[in-house]
Amino acid sequence: MQLTWDQVFTWRLARHYVSESGPAVPAIVERICGVQAQVGSAAETAVALRSAKPEPGALTRELGAGTLLKTWAMRGTLHALTPRSAAAFLPLMAATRVWEKASWQKVFGATPAEVAALTEAVPQVLADGPLTREELVEALLADQAFHKLGEELKSGWGALLKPLSWQGALCHGAAQGNRITFTTPAQLIPGWTDLPTAEEAGPVAVAAYLAAYGPATPETFDAWLSRGNNRKPAVRAWFSALGDALTEVEIEGVRAYLRTEDVDELAAATPRESVHLLGAFDQYVLGPGTKDTELLPAAHRSEVSKKAGWIAPIVVVDGRIAGTWELDGPDLSVALFDGAKLPAKRLDPAVARVAAALGLDAVKVRSAQTRPPSIPSTG
Repeated sequence: MQLTWDQVFTWRLARHYVSESGPAVPAIVERICGVQAQVGSAAETAVALRSAKPEPGALTRELGAGTLLKTWAMRGTLHALTPRSAAAFLPLMAATRVWEKASWQKVFGATPAEVAALTEAVPQVLADGPLTREELVEALLADQAFHKLGEELKSGWGALLKPLSWQGALCHGAAQGNRITFTTPAQLIPGWTDLPTAEEAGPVAVAAYLAAYGPATPETFDAWLSRGNNRKPAVRAWFSALGDALTEVEIEGVRAYLRTEDVDELAAATPRESVHLLGAFDQYVLGPGTKDTELLPAAHRSEVSKKAGWIAPIVVVDGRIAGTWELDGPDLSVALFDGAKLPAKRLDPAVARVAAALGLDAVKVRSAQTRPPSIPSTG
């Protein structure tokens, strides 16, 4: 089947609840395969911009209610996930076994045996309830076997804890003021069960990804999932296991896979003019990746993917990334690529949606810049 990129982006905007508002927060989070939550405000914005009736702190409330969990997941970054998504994606991150690589051991100073010991010890330490990072580390260091890991365990990057999260041994709990806490999925999520094997989870994860980011290749899927750290034969096997549930399509000379149930809907997609403003670290760009030149022109990648891993808020015109934006109080600045201009009548609805999502009475477009705005670093 022959498709166009304009059709693909029109379809994705609807699947992402961008051109059409979404239902409850957990359904939004599940549809887009989790929300990156390294920056809590960015995660809240991603959900609010997709909600028919955005509410301040909606994502945080769902995390507190146990309908979502926050843990290190895809690409080793913090995500808010539904339990079903966690069961699909975490085993595939565990399958990378990155902690068994000599380069990882050299940097983080832990052997595979020590990671295995931590994976066994942490749920026991957390059995009586959530602990802050300091409390968790103190409890672990009571065992002399973990003494040499003290500095890494205290690190805010959580490198030694990520393999544990991928194996379902811990996740974030409710914050205590400005301090994070850790608990286990089994304590946080009612009815939580052991994670499936990668062979069982793989096809489920592939189908979920393609439902939001298709058509896509196995390579694109694993770049999003693990930065390409899974074995290529395993990734291809997850696609193959879906059999007739997947259809290979062609988009302007590029061959990729789509869920068979979505083929007719995508083929019927009618491109139309649209402008949307999406926040920092939005899944719309993280899913395909900033190297996708159909979505984001290569010449402007550095304006979106910035220093210290920051992903700027994006202006999406007709489904493609066409610039960046920033908010300073009630004033919004737009920086379109190559000095392009947008008529106010096209931009105004997107600006109004930002105001509603962020709970602001009004947002005024202060200027349309020809260069990208300054984005604060999180480094």
